[in-house]
Amino acid sequence: MAVDCGSGAHSVHDVYKAQCPCRSMLDLLANKWSALAIGALEDGVLRFGELQRRLEGVSPKVLTQTLRRLEDHGLVHREVVPAVPLHVEYSLTDLGQDAAVPLHGLRSWVEDNLDRLPSGS
Repeated sequence: MAVDCGSGAHSVHDVYKAQCPCRSMLDLLANKWSALAIGALEDGVLRFGELQRRLEGVSPKVLTQTLRRLEDHGLVHREVVPAVPLHVEYSLTDLGQDAAVPLHGLRSWVEDNLDRLPSGS
């Protein structure tokens, strides 16, 4: 479905157009850590440490950067909980829930088809 593009560079959103703002969102969603963070948050609210443990191998710096980008794009909600000790909780927004659907399918496809890939892939 074509949607009028707000960039003024062309008439409709088209990820194949270099100037389309769609590219930024595609880049974000195609990122491994973004796709995994969104998947981890599908089941509900997680604290930073819980999220880091779930996403084995991600450094605190990369996870922080990923969550900030997801928040900046309206996919993740960050809430500081004024408890003792103070902590931060992350959850998916409605837009993030929508993005989770195709990403879930992609993650499932990878898990289901990994053994079909040639050796060394």
